[in-house]
Amino acid sequence: MQRGTTRLRVKSRMLGIAALVFCATSGGWGNAFAAAPAAPASGAAPGLAPESQGFRQATERERDAETLQSLTSEGRLLLSRDRVTLPAYDYCSMAVSAAERGDFRDSVEAAARALVIAQRTDNADLVALSKRDLAIAYSYAGDLDDAEKYAQEALASTPKAPEQVFAPANKVLGDIALRRGHPQDAIDAYNRALETASPRYRPLVLLSITNAQIAAGDTAGARKTFNAASPAPSADLAPEYRRIEGNLLLAEGKPQDALLAFTTLLSESGGSDANYDRLWAHEGIGRADLALGQRARARESYLQAVDDSEKIRARFRSEEFKTGLFGDTQSVFEMAITLTVEVGDYASAWNLSERSRARALLDVVRNRVDAGVNDRQLNGDVPGLDTVRNGLKPNETLVEFHNLEKSIIVWVIRNEGLKGYTLPIARADMDAAVTDFRNAIVRRRPTAITYGDKLYALLIAPLGLRADDRLIIVPHGALHYLPFQALHGPDGFLIQRHAIALEPSASVAVQLASRELKVASNLVAFGNPTIAPAYALPGAEAEVRGIAPLFARQEVFLQSSATRVSFRENAPTGRVLHVATHAEADTIDPLHSRILLAPATQPADGPDSLLAKDIYNLKLNNVSLVTLSACETGLGRIARGDEILGFTRAFFYAGATSLIVSMWPVADESSALTMRTFYAQLADGHEAIDAMRTAQLAVMQNSRFAHPFFWAPFDLMGGWRLSIAR
Repeated sequence: MQRGTTRLRVKSRMLGIAALVFCATSGGWGNAFAAAPAAPASGAAPGLAPESQGFRQATERERDAETLQSLTSEGRLLLSRDRVTLPAYDYCSMAVSAAERGDFRDSVEAAARALVIAQRTDNADLVALSKRDLAIAYSYAGDLDDAEKYAQEALASTPKAPEQVFAPANKVLGDIALRRGHPQDAIDAYNRALETASPRYRPLVLLSITNAQIAAGDTAGARKTFNAASPAPSADLAPEYRRIEGNLLLAEGKPQDALLAFTTLLSESGGSDANYDRLWAHEGIGRADLALGQRARARESYLQAVDDSEKIRARFRSEEFKTGLFGDTQSVFEMAITLTVEVGDYASAWNLSERSRARALLDVVRNRVDAGVNDRQLNGDVPGLDTVRNGLKPNETLVEFHNLEKSIIVWVIRNEGLKGYTLPIARADMDAAVTDFRNAIVRRRPTAITYGDKLYALLIAPLGLRADDRLIIVPHGALHYLPFQALHGPDGFLIQRHAIALEPSASVAVQLASRELKVASNLVAFGNPTIAPAYALPGAEAEVRGIAPLFARQEVFLQSSATRVSFRENAPTGRVLHVATHAEADTIDPLHSRILLAPATQPADGPDSLLAKDIYNLKLNNVSLVTLSACETGLGRIARGDEILGFTRAFFYAGATSLIVSMWPVADESSALTMRTFYAQLADGHEAIDAMRTAQLAVMQNSRFAHPFFWAPFDLMGGWRLSIAR
């Protein structure tokens, strides 16, 4: 049986979670990629272990995620567990408030509660408001497909006050079209929103139309619409108004006037969000300088914007969406990196990449963890290049990637220095390539080797890596979903030539490398929590029982004892923490990614979830290695500029030094072999990076498990030199 389930589907804005491997690809890989041969009709390569019922169940759960049926089921469970049931319309207010704060899963859950009550009371008005709220929450979260679905359903409803539903729903459809690059469709939807917009809402729609007209190249129409929206709707929206004015002037071919507008925004910035306004003022000045042909001056403006970004208060800014701006601070880092690489300064560009990762993580965690988050503990300090170099042994190479719109920047760092590369691979092409590769792996197709060959030639071959070096890889963007160990070159799979570990960033790698690396043989393990028959994981239980004897001390929690309470109380007491359960990665709200555990009261009405945001509050300073032998625990939402935002950073923040995470639903038999071999190697004194390589090669040598699906799902992250004291 394969373990795990996935809560969400692929999102329009970004690669979301491993659910992407179940989706058909939508096109080729661009000019840099040739199409791979079609897979045989039978799909899987011959001679392999068969697909399990568990895998098919995971596929079905993924397909049904975020549907009306799944949301109402979730809403019923939430209402049954709530100590107090609120008046029905209060849940709509809660949904709106949570979305405005950026608590997207809380918003969806509040709307789900309202939907359930609406169905129970046959309240069509409440149904309409609930679907409006779902559309807004999914739109803010970047799940454009579901946002579109619920906006259309809201428009087909019968609310008591149409202006409260139809205008926002049409506005959401306009936002979706604009973010997908269809400005004329956006204009049409925004105009429909105007038909029912209240006087207070109307200026926001007009500013959104202005942005869509700019994107469509209709500067005359944009000027007319912008003038109709003047002056700024409110003092709070004055900075957005000024930014739109500068954007319009640039579109009109008036860079000098745009420069003046953005400079005015810079001088007017003040209050609690002054640094945020300064960021976009400097970014606008940089774009104006580029239009004026002043690239050196533009680079300085973008570097100032980067400095501004590190001073801003991390919070979700719904006003960006209300006015159709959709500001993305990572675009500032990207242009700063582009202009810095352009002058050949790869070392400074590397520093910018590290800073971008720290900013992206802080934007997601924000103030949403109960105990608060220490910025330095979260990201570490961005180290100097010499610090990273000196932390590497002669046989270790750090390879760090940064995906830009039209290229990938790669830094290869060894103890003797840094070398930078610019690979001419567009982001969209790499996204498609990774999706195709993962599709082939998870479906156990022979074409996985073909895709692995192509990706090796594109990403690894140009770097001139030394044979047998340990590779410490820092992925970026879609590369977080790429099983590097399964890339295939002239000498076989990459794992056959190199031991491999992944790092969230070089900054975190340096931080983790300073921790104790030889730890006591003390295991705490959780497996096969009792939830319901559909969630049973007998293979996971066998896995835990199989590894326990390898440790001098062990404490095992299985079935009904594998509860959230027992986890919180006992997980901090081991040096090695092994978790073999179902898990769900949440791209709507990565802090709601969850490990499914047994409820304290049986029979269970559903799982008791340990959320990623709960893990931030744990004290795991004595835990050196955490193995999450569950479905897709390495996955979560990818924020541009940062690593996957799910379980990984939560456990590192809580104190773990090393993590083992899975990238797709794992098969019981091959997973058990991987884990037994890995822990046996650790017990013999081998370091984690070498132990994982040995384990993956051992699984590969079994003909039934020769396909990467079986031997490549696990990644080692963090402290790669960790070992168990003998």
